[in-house]
Amino acid sequence: MSDTVIDRFLRYVVIDTQSDPQSSSQPSTEKQKTLGAMLVDELLQMGLEDAHLDEHGYVYATVPANVGKAVPTICFCSHMDTAPDFSGTGVKPQVLRNYRGGDIVLTGDTQQVIRVSDHPALSDQIGNDIITTDGTTLLGADDKAGVAEIMTAAKFLLDHPEIPRGTVKLLFTPDEEIGRGVDKVDLAKLGAQFAYTMDGETAGHIEDETFSADGVQITIVGVAMHPGFAKGRMENAAKIAASIVDRLPRDIAPETTAGRDGFIHPTGIEGSMEKATISLIVRDFTEDGLAAKEALLESIVKDVLSGYPGSTYSFEVKQQYRNMKAILDRHPDIVDNAIEAVRRAGLKPVRGSIRGGTDGSRLSFMGLPCPNIFAGGHAFHSPLEWISRQDMEKAVQTIVELVKVWEERA
Repeated sequence: MSDTVIDRFLRYVVIDTQSDPQSSSQPSTEKQKTLGAMLVDELLQMGLEDAHLDEHGYVYATVPANVGKAVPTICFCSHMDTAPDFSGTGVKPQVLRNYRGGDIVLTGDTQQVIRVSDHPALSDQIGNDIITTDGTTLLGADDKAGVAEIMTAAKFLLDHPEIPRGTVKLLFTPDEEIGRGVDKVDLAKLGAQFAYTMDGETAGHIEDETFSADGVQITIVGVAMHPGFAKGRMENAAKIAASIVDRLPRDIAPETTAGRDGFIHPTGIEGSMEKATISLIVRDFTEDGLAAKEALLESIVKDVLSGYPGSTYSFEVKQQYRNMKAILDRHPDIVDNAIEAVRRAGLKPVRGSIRGGTDGSRLSFMGLPCPNIFAGGHAFHSPLEWISRQDMEKAVQTIVELVKVWEERA
């Protein structure tokens, strides 16, 4: 069994671990446990005797301390599932050695092209080894890159006992992509004081801020009527739902925003003349901004419904996660140590925000402060997903350096 990060990554991505938002089980798909069982087997082979997969699909393991002084127990976390947005079945990873620049045409579907104009980060990868799909599936670098990096770093620490370290906990989660990644995590069993998700993008980046996020479900109950006798009486719920979506502001959408701008995003519409449902996600970096967008959304619903006096609606908001910066600002050493580790790994640290969320968003509010560190992947959730071997190796080095920093500063 090879212990290199790229060989681990190539082993992991061919296992289908897509989560399923329609499932009520935990994990949402049993196939996620296939990867979990593989990881446990590899961890046990490393000598981590407590490595195990629980009934909810979580993998726990401990790299024990090798120093006598008190060092905070830290955790490295990545999720095993891949997004339901695009197929993760039958992944055929392709390795382009010694990338020379230019667009990358994917061999399984030549209509799929990773263009430098759309992926300017490729310009920093000249001479590196690029891993892609064949264009017919996603790759799964989100977040099997993070899994491979944590596994490789754990093996490195065990193989180099001369590196002083405190206790390091490992946590691999299911169902992050559908917002349930930490629903059943046992923090008492984990026993960490701080954590880091390895789930970011560009090498060198550290993120201590995420969106605050809610899900909204709008249900319209119209007035059903035989179409032959409908004049002046029918109120078609499907048309009402379509009118609401059409009224959403064009400049508050994912496709028209960037940076610190939030958005309102419809993710699905279903229904009939009698009843229709609109599912949306709402994102903003501030609580006030989130509340304002939800108020705007409901005002649009009310305005549209004012033209349909026989119809009614319900407006249900479900909290998904909150901006972890509110928690992390109370513990500046967590991010400061990560910045130092990135620097020691030979990279320029870039501190930023995620236009999204990670398991760390919820873990932070559950009592385990948890920023996000780069894993190296790009173009997540799509057949154009790619990552370089060298960036994964830098992520492994960052983990090892971070373990050193915590021990030194204890």
